[in-house]
Parts: sequence; C-alpha cells; structure tokens
Amino acid sequence: MTATRTLSTAEIREKYLAFFESKGHFRLPSHSIISPDTTTLFTVAGMQPFKPQFLGAAARFPGHEGEHKRITTTQKCVRIDDIENVGRTNRHNSLFEMLGNFSFGDYFKREAITWAWELLTSSEWLALDSSKLYVTVYKDDDEAFGIWTKEVGLPEDHVLRFDADENFWPADAPLKGPNGPCGPCSEIYYDRGPAFGSDTWAEYADTRESNRFLEIWNLVFPQYDRRDLAPDGTPVLADLPFKNIDTGMGLHRVAAILQDVPDFYGIDVFKLLIDKVVELSGRAYEGATSVSHRVIADHVRMVSMSVADGITLSNTGRGYTVRKVLRRASRHAYLLGLREPVLYRLVALVAETMGSAFPEIKTHQAAVEAAIKAEETRFLATLESGTARLDTLLGKIERGGVLSGEDAFTLYDTYGFPLDLTREIAEEFGVTIDEAGFDKSLEAAQERARAGSKYGKSELFGAVSEVLDEVLAANGPTKFVGYEELSVEGRVLAIVQGAEALSRLSAGSEAQVVLDTTPFYAEGGGEVGDRGWIEWSGGRGFVRDTKKTPSGLHLHDVLVEEGELTVEASVRAVVAPERQATERHHTATHLLHAALRAVLGSGVRQAGSLVAPERLRFDFTHGAALSPQEIREVERLVNAWIVADFPVRYAYMNIDEARTSGATALFGEKYGDVVRVVSVEGGVGFEDGLVTSKELCGGAHVTRTGEIGAFVIVSDENVAAGVRRVEALCGEAATKYVRDTLENVSRVAATLNTGVAGLGERVSGLQGQIKDLGGQIAALKRQLAQAQMGGGASSSVRDLGGFKVASLRLSGVEGNELRSAADDLLDKSGADLAVIAGDKGLVVKASKTAVSRGAHAGQLIGKLAAAGGGKGGGRPDMAQAGVQDADAALGALENALS
Repeated sequence: MTATRTLSTAEIREKYLAFFESKGHFRLPSHSIISPDTTTLFTVAGMQPFKPQFLGAAARFPGHEGEHKRITTTQKCVRIDDIENVGRTNRHNSLFEMLGNFSFGDYFKREAITWAWELLTSSEWLALDSSKLYVTVYKDDDEAFGIWTKEVGLPEDHVLRFDADENFWPADAPLKGPNGPCGPCSEIYYDRGPAFGSDTWAEYADTRESNRFLEIWNLVFPQYDRRDLAPDGTPVLADLPFKNIDTGMGLHRVAAILQDVPDFYGIDVFKLLIDKVVELSGRAYEGATSVSHRVIADHVRMVSMSVADGITLSNTGRGYTVRKVLRRASRHAYLLGLREPVLYRLVALVAETMGSAFPEIKTHQAAVEAAIKAEETRFLATLESGTARLDTLLGKIERGGVLSGEDAFTLYDTYGFPLDLTREIAEEFGVTIDEAGFDKSLEAAQERARAGSKYGKSELFGAVSEVLDEVLAANGPTKFVGYEELSVEGRVLAIVQGAEALSRLSAGSEAQVVLDTTPFYAEGGGEVGDRGWIEWSGGRGFVRDTKKTPSGLHLHDVLVEEGELTVEASVRAVVAPERQATERHHTATHLLHAALRAVLGSGVRQAGSLVAPERLRFDFTHGAALSPQEIREVERLVNAWIVADFPVRYAYMNIDEARTSGATALFGEKYGDVVRVVSVEGGVGFEDGLVTSKELCGGAHVTRTGEIGAFVIVSDENVAAGVRRVEALCGEAATKYVRDTLENVSRVAATLNTGVAGLGERVSGLQGQIKDLGGQIAALKRQLAQAQMGGGASSSVRDLGGFKVASLRLSGVEGNELRSAADDLLDKSGADLAVIAGDKGLVVKASKTAVSRGAHAGQLIGKLAAAGGGKGGGRPDMAQAGVQDADAALGALENALS
C-alpha cells in the first residue's frame, strides 16, 4: 500500500467534479436511484440517465437552461444481482458512486484519455504514482493504444489488448449484439503492490483475475452503430454520425488507494459505520472475516438512500428488493447478538457522509429512520417466531437427518425466514436441508404468482384488443368532456362482450360500450370510475363503472335496463350526482397531502390513494402513527383552508415544466409529455398562512375549496414499513359520521351510568378494577400451583437417558403460572430437567449443566407434544407446547429420553 496522498472520500468526489468543470463540463446532480427507464428497477450506471442524449436527443435537462454537451456527475447506483457476494468479497457493493464525465457529440478519445491521466497523476488533483498505472484497450483500437503510448507516454508493457468480451461496450457487441450504438473501451488499473499479490501485469493477461491490479476507471467510446451480421458472418459496424464519451470512475476504489487501506470497507465513509456496529454489538471488526459488519455497513447505505429517494418498503418491485436487502442486514445484526432495532441508528452516519453530495438523505432523514425501524421491528418478530417454528421442526429430526424443502420454503414464505439462516441453524442440530426441494417449492409458488398475474390490470383489455384497435383506428380516442360537463350527447361506436363485438344489446344484458364523447371519468390516479346512465329513444342503461384503455378509449360497463341499445345509436350520457362527492373527496385529498407535509414535515410523500364518493384513502411515507394532536392539527388546517374558499385551478403544461414549477407526482405513476396540474394556492392575510398544493393530477375536482364542506379523519393505520394510511370523509359523509359517532358515544355513556363528558373517567375506573381482578386471579393460580406442587416433594424424579427428570401434573394452571411452576420444580427438586403439564399446556425446563451435557428442551417437548396431540418448540433451556391430552404427553417421557 503505497499511495502518495491521503484524501477523504468527499474530497476525492469534489476534486473529480471540479476538475471536469475546469474542462468545460456542466455539473448535474445525481439522478434518483429509481431507474430513469423501464430496462432496470434501479439506476445501475452513471450513463443510464443520459440514454436519450447518447441516442441523439438534445442535451437539455429539466431545471437547467441551455444545451450542455459536456456533463459531469456523481451518480448513486444500485446493483443487487450478486447480493450474496456483498460483505464476502472486496469488490461488491449494493450501493456505489460512479463518478462520470460525458460528451454528447463533442470531444472524443484524445480528450477523454489525456484528461483522465491528468486528473489521476497531476499533483494539483489526485497525485497517483504514474508508474503504478496500467491500461487495457480493445485489440483493434489502435487509436486508443497510440494516444496512451505516444501522447500520454505510458510504456507499452503497461498496456494490454483484449477482445470484445473485455474491452467493448456492450460486451461482445460486434458478434453478439445488440444492434445499436456501441464502441470499444479502455480500462485503467492501479498496481497496489506485492502486499496484494505476487502476480505480474503480463500474467494478468492470462488470468483476468487479480487482487493486486485494481480497476479504477473505464473509458467507453461509443463510435459505431452495430447492425446485423454480414452474410459471411462478420459484424457490420457503421460509424455513428456523432461520437460520444461515457466514462466512469469508482469512487470507493480510488478512495481505498488514496487512504491506504486494504479495501473500500476501510475507507472513511465505511469505517464510521463499521465502528458504530462494533460499538452497538460489542463484537470486534476483524477485516474480511467480519462479514456481518461489512454487510450491515453496505446495506444500510443502500436502503437509506433508496428510501430517501421515495422507494417504499413493500412486497413488490423495487420496494421488495430494498426490503430484502434491509432484512439481510437485520439478520446479520441478529447474528452479531443484537436483538433490538439498531440499523435505523446508522442512518445519521449515512446522512453525515453522503449528505453533501446527496442532500435528499438529510432532508428525509427522519422518515428514513422511521421506515427502517418499523421494518426492523417487524422482521425481528419474524425471526423470533421463525426460530421457534424451526426449533420445533428440527427437534423431530435425528442428527444426520434432512429438513424437507417444503418445510424450509414454508419458513421462507410464511415467516420471511432466509434459507441461509435456516441452513445455519440446522447445522447446529446436525441437520441438512433438501435445497432441491426448496427450489422446487419456490418455483411452484412463482408459477402460481405468474399464473395469477394474467388477471391483473395489465391484461384488463387483452380479450377485446382487436375490436378496440379497429374502433381506435376509425375514430380516435374517446373525447372526454367530464371536467366541464356531466351530461352530453354522444354516439355508440362499439359494444363489446368478452372478446366479441356486438351490434345490439338487449334488456337485462351487460357489456362494455364505447362512446365517441363522454362525461364519465375513467378510473385512474386513485379516483374510481364514474357511474350513471345512458339514455336513448326507447331505452335506458345503467353505467356501473368506467375504465380507460392505454390508447384512450373509455369503456362504459353498461347494464341495459329497458329497450335495446345498438351500435351507432345516439345517446345522452349522464353522470350520477355522486360525482360531486367524488370531487369533494379528491380536492380534499390534495389539501390533506399539503396539511400532512405542514404538520409532519417535507418527508411526507404520497404512496397511493383511493378517491370515491363515500370516502378518501391516502397512503403516505411516515414511520410512526399520528398522535391525537397531529391528527387534530391536520384536520384543523384542512377545514380552515376549506372555510377560506380558495379557488382550485388547473393548467396543462410540459412534464418537465410541471416538475420545475414544483408540482408533485405520485411515485410509480406513468405520465405523458403534457400533464394536467391542479393547484390550490392562497392564504395571504389568512391566519393559517399560505396553503400551496400543486400536483400532477387528471382527476375531477371542485372549483373552490368551500364546496368540500366538513372534513374529518376517521382512521390512521400502518399498511407497510414506513407507510401510513389515513382515511377521511367530506361533506355529508363527514357530518353523518360525526352524528353517528356522537350517538354511539351517548349510548355507551348511558349504559355506564355517566354522561359523555364523564365517559373517559368512568372507563379508566373500570379498567383499574379489571386490572386488580386480574392480579388477584393470577395470585390465586400461583397459590393453586404451589398447593399442588407441595414444595416439589410430590413430583416424580426419575433417571431417564442419563438425566434426572422431575415431572408433575397440575390442574387449573396454565400460561405464566405453568412456566413459573416449572422454574420452582427445577430449583426445588434438584433435577436436570423439569416437565410440568397443565390441562392443555406443557412446559420443559433444563438446567445450564444439563444443556451443556446435550439436553435440549425444544427437542424433548416436540416428542412429548406429539404424543399428547399437540405441537410446540423452544430453546435448549426452555420450551412450551399446547396439547390435547396432558397425561399422554407425560406418559411419553420415558420413551422420549431413552
């Protein structure tokens, strides 16, 4: 380790960006971890946000004026394909920073190579020892080879030529594709010296594996348009009309060199986290062998930054992936002996080390901590229950036996128990796992999920696609006028039932009807589809629901009540009056969002919603239940804004313009190039200050907030880790709820012989009486147990299986009292094992000495419970079970220990 200069990670990052700014590059902030396109769940490379520019789009970026053909960034990236290697190798991260400089049709190889060399070796910048730098180039890239050796002056024996599998992007593109932009690349390596390996650079040409030669930078030169192979099988690589530069330097790898540490886990930003893990766990960090320390330090960074970017821990998509990473970290904390949530306490260190480059982690720190703590708490409970279940299963298997794949999958699927943790615990029992059977069960579950998904929203219109395509081609999308009109004349374009197009629909029949013009709002953005009627000469149909195809055709689910509906019929479409209630609830949802942010902080983000005539439901990121005071304040703000009767305005604008204006969008929702922005702005001189609500929304709204009427929150609940759900009512629904609640409270107060005002005091008094009675009952049960035990003398103590075993049958004693009796029996009898049976319960306790000699209460109780028609499990020193026949369970003692 012979670095010539020590720089902090933050200093290295800033020097890189400042260097390229000095070369005319425009510094852009990092894109979100959430992928900018549909090819990946996460942003996986520094160039990914610039795909449109690499393909020829103008180099213009939202929020920044002018065109910028030279860009530099530090991009936060997530890669989890090899998550099992994180913590076990020195080269894998789930979250990493890629420092990049990019050119869109501006400079090319010469500048990219010479600037990289200047940054790395100049005393003004990173000051690496130039004699320790080595390079690879594509075998046919004589231009790059010449620049490195003749212009930079790198010795030729420091340059290796590799084929397209190593030095082309995408790898092997000339022969294997894909078609499109591609080009050679040049990788820069640093020689860390003999302390890291005895191999030479020439040997690396054969091995392609080295701990000594560390890749720190990849310069990619997209210069070709790869087309189909020629008839003779040779690749067709046409020159691109303009050439680009895409480079990426690994911040953590360079930091390890400049800070003179063995690997990136030793650099400043990781060391802070690992030191904190040592402090919390009391377990020393011993480098590469301390996998759990390393996993926690890596994963907490990935999870923190993902949640800060708006990803909600969930059971699907990105949220599931982040949740899985968090649970992996939580398990490793558990392996270090930590039994309480601790990972959330590391978020502050992530904010400290990354906040200067990525301010969102500081802005949303409290919300991130709350989300992580909630998930940790939930998973620790899962670990406890999963361990108890696993102990029961393993207690029934002899050493050298096999745990079935089906049981292992049940632990994984039902308890969220990772397979590797099941394997680790099973090894302690001398038991292996049928992992092929686990894989089979997992595959079967995935097949069921895939089969179920075909009925999901994405396939909603699949059966009628051909019919609708014809309607669309002939007439274009449905004209929606429902923002302004709730009744309009229209024409029937199609009647579709299943996959069949009908010419007519008789009374009593139901089908999907397409109109050329409609006032019916189609389900979307959380708002339910409108209901109502269509009327025509001699007939009438009830519109049960309204949905919309991706192409813009409104589908009205119509039940013909009288007459016969025919294609080309002229109809009058009338939206039901309940739309007004829907509009009230939708605008109230926007005000609720603004009030939650005002009361709870800017970390609140919308995570979903439902807007219906009878209620609204709003999901948002927040890690704790709302206090009564917070609910009261949110309600007060919304009602104050309603009373102020602010105007509700909307405008159409470009998506980038909308976001620049501060409009918020629902995470995961798809938006077009032109969007509708709904805003409520007002409050100057108003005692509750300024309300500003500006959201991308295609839903139906009132024209002024005063139309909403009363607003009341009826519930606040947790729906996912770090996600709360508030339900609320508006207008008549709100006043009815309040009146019904007051009537119920009055009835309860009358039943308890008090008034509404004295109800709380009366209930508190009754709770105190119940608690006192519960204590008396427990004391009586303990006395009953002691009386039956007779000081332990009435118990039976036998020598079984090399242990002294005390057993006793009690009546009328269960639960805590049964466990306490087992403690007393073990203590007073002097036995190695105490077995006590109640009427429906069984407890086994083992002394420390007995456990050290191989006794296992959990395994023993599994056998006894099975004999008594029950099941249970537990630890080596204590276990409990429920049984149907306690006497039969005790009767199986001798055989169980023989």
